[in-house]
Amino acid sequence: MNTSFKPGRAWYDTDGNLIQAHGGSLLFADGVYYWYGENKEKTKPASGIWHWGVRLYSSKDLYNWKSEGIILPPSEDYNSPLHPTQYMDRPHIIYNEKTKKFVMWVKIMSRENMGNQYMVVALADRITDEFKVIGVRQPIGYSSGDFDLAVDEKTKRAFIYFDKVHDFVHKDRLPHKDIVCAKLSEDYTDLTGDYANYHDNSPYRVGMEAPAFFCRGDKMYLFLSRTTGYIPNPTEYLVSTNYFGPWERGERVHEDKENLSFRSQICSVFKHPQKKDLYIAMADRWLMNLPEDLPDNMFEIANSKDDDRYETLYDERYDEAISLNTPQKRDMSIARYVWLPIVFENGRPIIRWLDEWRWEEF
Repeated sequence: MNTSFKPGRAWYDTDGNLIQAHGGSLLFADGVYYWYGENKEKTKPASGIWHWGVRLYSSKDLYNWKSEGIILPPSEDYNSPLHPTQYMDRPHIIYNEKTKKFVMWVKIMSRENMGNQYMVVALADRITDEFKVIGVRQPIGYSSGDFDLAVDEKTKRAFIYFDKVHDFVHKDRLPHKDIVCAKLSEDYTDLTGDYANYHDNSPYRVGMEAPAFFCRGDKMYLFLSRTTGYIPNPTEYLVSTNYFGPWERGERVHEDKENLSFRSQICSVFKHPQKKDLYIAMADRWLMNLPEDLPDNMFEIANSKDDDRYETLYDERYDEAISLNTPQKRDMSIARYVWLPIVFENGRPIIRWLDEWRWEEF
């Protein structure tokens, strides 16, 4: 029995198997916590398998998790967007009180061209049921990358936040440099056409991805990662008082000497239903075999627009780290989780390292 969170350590379900719920999120319903995400149990080096569906777990305490099985299974059809060789990422589920349906969206990166990305939408009457695919969506006509879903507690309006990989007219125009907020239809299965755009004017060579949305009081936050693959990078945030913005860019989130978000990437933020001000940042530590002595300024140098600075990073340690982010070497089946509480100082979200912690203490 687990009695605490231990970030970065191996986490097993009640059957003794490594938990496989990557890039996912949490739901709380009828006194039960549900954790779902990408099942990577078969995603081993050189396997050619990207996913094995979406797996669900249940818990009464957030520490001990029972497997509820695969709720969105992989398809045997090679042409299906859910075939294991297709790049399915970041499932998100929201509940529609009007239709009484659980609505799942997942991102698909085309196997033939990872730059062409779109969404699959699936429905279920209960979260423990097998979800049934109802359609494919191309939000606002864009190649839509990593995303998050949000439901307004008062109005029950729903929104999707995604990074724009490109549009299909100008595919080479600033990829991943825009975060889009789009309003969902009343049944949460499509878009209304209403949207707004945030453009990244940072000096970095790489764009933005992995938006994780949450509300605190009258402020709305978006945690963002940079497009460095499974190599970690420093988490940034945007803040606004409106779903559509305008957004103000804040400082970095993690107090991390390496500036690598404790070697993890945030996938979502969970507001604890039994606590007034406890927000849990859920993150994946994708690569378990990175060198111990990565350069502290690795991200800054690699992504500066100064060509001289960029070239100085090509040393043995950097090359070794980059080489691990290949299908031949990375083992996603053993990726771990880094769950940490968010503290707020004058409205600024900060994440500090804890070797072990309990939500009851907050």
